[in-house]
Amino acid sequence: MPTALPPSRDAALEARVFWIRFKNEIAAVIVVALLAVIGFAGYRFYSDQRDSAASALLSSAKSAPDYQQVVARYPNTPAGAAAYLLLAEAQRNEKKFIEANATLQVFINKNPNHELATSARMAMAANLESMGKTDEALSMYQRIAASYPKSFNAPLALYSQVHLLKAKNQNEDARRVCEAILTQYRDSFWAGEAARVLRSLKPVGPSQPVATPTIPPFLAAPSPTLAAPKPSSPKPRP
Repeated sequence: MPTALPPSRDAALEARVFWIRFKNEIAAVIVVALLAVIGFAGYRFYSDQRDSAASALLSSAKSAPDYQQVVARYPNTPAGAAAYLLLAEAQRNEKKFIEANATLQVFINKNPNHELATSARMAMAANLESMGKTDEALSMYQRIAASYPKSFNAPLALYSQVHLLKAKNQNEDARRVCEAILTQYRDSFWAGEAARVLRSLKPVGPSQPVATPTIPPFLAAPSPTLAAPKPSSPKPRP
């Protein structure tokens, strides 16, 4: 098997000449690489320390002002994201629905791809319901179901439309929503709930008897099948 030949004097000389010519540039590249490694390590250390401090502060938070402090000090941390949701829940419990929705919207803007982003939207729709804005709530539920069909909140967003549609006497639309849940999310908990509601909805169509107005007896025409009684003939005398 052939063996590698040792470098010639010419190759060694060329490497020495290359080092002499570009030693400053090579040294600069090495320094930049070392600084990048040190900077990345420092950033990771800082991030870990910051996340730990944010988590510790969140674990001790019990009220809306406490959650606001976490958000103010650590807005871009996982604990800060959770603090937005907890703050919105605290505001909802205090009937501050407008403030709660504003907090949830900030959370969505900062964390559009968060796994709980659809939960935040569902909470916003529920707050709209609590404020009596049922049309806006219905529209938001519809957008959630259409925009996030694979989310775990999608069947709930559909089911949440049903009672709003029934309240608006739109039973046929409510029926279609229940059927969509049974078709698209048949293995979910909400499919069973949709089936129960579907059984309670009366069918609307040609098969359903239509009530006719009742005519008062004194306005009704006489029945043609009833003949007028014949006058009785006088009995013969014995």
